[in-house]
Amino acid sequence: MKQLFTVCMIFLMGMAYVWGQSDKDPVLWSYDVNKISDLEYELVFKGKIADGWHVYSQYTPEGGAFPSEFTFERVGEDYELIGEAKESETITEYSDVFEIYETFFKGKAVFTQRIRLLDPNVKQVNVNLSYQVCKEVCIPKDEYFQVSLDGSAVAATTEQLDERSQVMAAKLRLDLKNRELLTQGALNTSSGDNAIWVVFGLGFLGGLIALLTPCVFPLIPLTVSFFTKHTGNRSKGIKNALLYAFFIVFIYFLLSLPFHLFESVDSQILNTISTNVWLNLFFFAIFVFFAFSFFGYYELTLPSSWANKMDSISTKVGGGLGVFFMALTLAIVSFSCTGPILGGLLGSTTLAQGSVATNLSSAMTGFGLALALPFGLFALFPAWLNSLPKSGGWMTTVKVVLGFLELALAFKFLSKSDLVGNWGLLKRELFVAIWIGIFVFQTLYLFGKIKFPKDIIPKKLSLGRLSFAVLTVAFVVYLIPGLTNTEHSRLSLLSGILPPEFYSVYEKQTDCPLGLECYKSFEEGLEVAKSQNKPILLDFTGWGCENCRRMEENVWSDQDIYPLLRDEYVLISLYVDDRKKLPEAEQFNFQYDSGRIKRIETVGQKWGTFQTVNFNVASQPYYVLLSPDLEVLAPAVQYTDAAAYEEWLRSGLGSYQVVMDR
Repeated sequence: MKQLFTVCMIFLMGMAYVWGQSDKDPVLWSYDVNKISDLEYELVFKGKIADGWHVYSQYTPEGGAFPSEFTFERVGEDYELIGEAKESETITEYSDVFEIYETFFKGKAVFTQRIRLLDPNVKQVNVNLSYQVCKEVCIPKDEYFQVSLDGSAVAATTEQLDERSQVMAAKLRLDLKNRELLTQGALNTSSGDNAIWVVFGLGFLGGLIALLTPCVFPLIPLTVSFFTKHTGNRSKGIKNALLYAFFIVFIYFLLSLPFHLFESVDSQILNTISTNVWLNLFFFAIFVFFAFSFFGYYELTLPSSWANKMDSISTKVGGGLGVFFMALTLAIVSFSCTGPILGGLLGSTTLAQGSVATNLSSAMTGFGLALALPFGLFALFPAWLNSLPKSGGWMTTVKVVLGFLELALAFKFLSKSDLVGNWGLLKRELFVAIWIGIFVFQTLYLFGKIKFPKDIIPKKLSLGRLSFAVLTVAFVVYLIPGLTNTEHSRLSLLSGILPPEFYSVYEKQTDCPLGLECYKSFEEGLEVAKSQNKPILLDFTGWGCENCRRMEENVWSDQDIYPLLRDEYVLISLYVDDRKKLPEAEQFNFQYDSGRIKRIETVGQKWGTFQTVNFNVASQPYYVLLSPDLEVLAPAVQYTDAAAYEEWLRSGLGSYQVVMDR
């Protein structure tokens, strides 16, 4: 279990690396078709693997990397498989990470599958290959083949789309009038400097909390004393201590760099990752795992050999490089306390709306700065060390409280999976009830009524512990109205964290925000706008979009804005993360201008591509005002405040009146 977090980070970094190198794909695929008889064919899938990379076999053992897997469409209807797919020569080696022998291909991979037609008129077989390709990192990939049975060898991504796909793709492209207005003075406060400073602040707060844990706090006086008293002279000691602090910040910033490779990828991939049902379930499990480590049931540590190795290197090399490895040693040995907090940052910034790379870099830099600050300050002012509180049981209390917070955050990931998957299991009121239960237990713990392993309940509760217990009680009282269906149940401070108000156990008139009438198909909404002669508010949103919920519950609910949405506009809400499968007749391949082909199979893929193609934007919320004949009425708007949003809506109405008067 100690390797779980490491494997997760390798997985995410690997995805970032390969997706960022989309123009240098490590595996190039093609296929051949060999006709055996009138009804039997041999399909040969060939992968040319770049130097240093390898692809895993279909038969690599469980417990390691993901095996290659073929999915054949319409098996049993159009054709049947004859036996299993055969493979070319493979290599078997021991994996230190997974501690098993793995089987994989190097240089090339060839899979051969025989099929027998059940319908002699079938001319094409559609096949999806899911596989994992590895170098220093391992990442999952998918290839979609449209296999022509006429015997010709064609690249896996064909240059020509079938006629139906061409028709469906053409419908996604809008002939917008006045398109240049979209970006003229566009109002967007969700991804500017303020947002960067917010996530930086979150990271800094996380670092301050990490300082109070038993893995870090006792190291402060020891490390500072080492630099100031054991390095020959005071000036050199101060210099090394400041360099040590700098390297701490630098190391945590480095952890975010792989995510910058996301910037060159298909823009919808970031949304796909952040709203992926299984990834969010994985993070739910990880955060529960983190929580129980903070409760003291087990230690979450990196292999001790890593710390020993770094410490040995720092001693040997000395100088500035030695100080760097000392800082790296700190990062490793403190992982049992910092790891769950870093996981929280990963969840709250990487999986949040906005730029993954920028958010994570800001948060990691803030975390590293807070962690490094005392080492630098106490080196400059060593007398301050005398004012530090003594290590003791209070640090265990901090860890346990963090465990409750991690547990509460875990249910946010479970809620996102439930929303995106349309399971209907974790409705708003149930989510609130679970949080009430978690913080009731936290209150009981703070009052000394329950204890955890390695925890010693003090004979007399400290003022700090009592104060935090009172705050927790107040928070529980604040949550209680969320169990009801009244005007007081909105809990606006938690907008974007709780499931949306319309996702409720109580019966609602519509499944649209605030009981508004909305349309979840652009074509349907456009027809209504034409028939009612009203302008369109095009709302690109998502089930997993926190800022969308904040806009709906805090801005749309404004007494001056709500009537405009209800009476003056036709609201079209397109959910870009909706995982509902499109009817088979509506699934198609979409070809970008670059020639890359993307398979559109879900509602979210359709509307996400629709947003990217027509507005060159992939973030949510994203609002556009259109006339029924597709004329842009105002600059696009993203996350903003009520006053600016109202002014924007009214300007759109004024522009629409001008259009009508022409």
